[in-house]
Amino acid sequence: MLIDGHGRTVNYLRISVTERCNFRCQYCMPEKPFSWVPRENLLSFEELFSFVRVAIDEGIEKIRITGGEPLLREDLDRFVSMIHDYKPDIDLALTTNGYLLADVAERLKDAGLRRINVSIDSLKPHVAYRIAQKDVLQKVLRGVEKSLEAGLKVKVNMVPLKGINEDEIVDVMEYAKARGMTIRYIEYMENVHAKAGLKGLSGKEILSKVKERYTIHKVGREGSSPAFNYLTDDGYKFGIIDPHKHDFCESCNRIRLTAEGFLIPCLYFDEAMSIRDAVKAGNIDEANEILREVLRNKPEKNRWDEEEGEESSRAFYETGG
Repeated sequence: MLIDGHGRTVNYLRISVTERCNFRCQYCMPEKPFSWVPRENLLSFEELFSFVRVAIDEGIEKIRITGGEPLLREDLDRFVSMIHDYKPDIDLALTTNGYLLADVAERLKDAGLRRINVSIDSLKPHVAYRIAQKDVLQKVLRGVEKSLEAGLKVKVNMVPLKGINEDEIVDVMEYAKARGMTIRYIEYMENVHAKAGLKGLSGKEILSKVKERYTIHKVGREGSSPAFNYLTDDGYKFGIIDPHKHDFCESCNRIRLTAEGFLIPCLYFDEAMSIRDAVKAGNIDEANEILREVLRNKPEKNRWDEEEGEESSRAFYETGG
């Protein structure tokens, strides 16, 4: 069992398989040029899996594959299959922008993937273009349909932004609801890589938009999920991921691994330790010790305080959020 320095059980590993992304979303990395870490600097799927196998043995029960955009990493279904074949009952999921999803959804399902989270910030092509700085909407929506056809469970993520897509909060919910998908609204997480002056909606502001059309009831957090859940009067459940709330970090069960081999204990902070050399040398015991050191130093909470309004220097495209 993996326990952090504050007594929290850590059983969830998020793996960023690439920092590359084919979008330039305003809330993530709108100004980043198309220059990337050389491929030779990345851990191979076999090297990543050598660590994943030990992490599973130590108590990891849930794995989410992220990026950047993870579908830009060739043969991702092979990595999914490695994990699934080792532990078929593991909760194995993927977060994607959905742009390349239509062509690979069935392969990913056959490899053992269970669930997908897809970002849909707008159902209006020109607004989606404004956010992603690319004509993306139709390919994303097709990817969602192909995933549902393949039998994958799909969740929708939306980041509501003031003056951009805040008028679509209910529309995107109803798109998800009509297809049996859950939606999770994510409060914009202030970071130095985002577009200057960008403002997100708070959880309270998001709820006020939903209340214009629905009566809602609190459900609360379920287990270690980062989402606070609500139920509409007709029985539809949705969630808000609200890192600005004081209790957001209390049940954090997550740790992150980047494609270059950095173990990251907290999304907000830059602190990380590398398992790269240990993994490349085949010294998994050393990698395991680094993992435990990272857990001992895991921060108690982030600093996205509503009153202080601090920004993170974390590059989310390296960690997948």
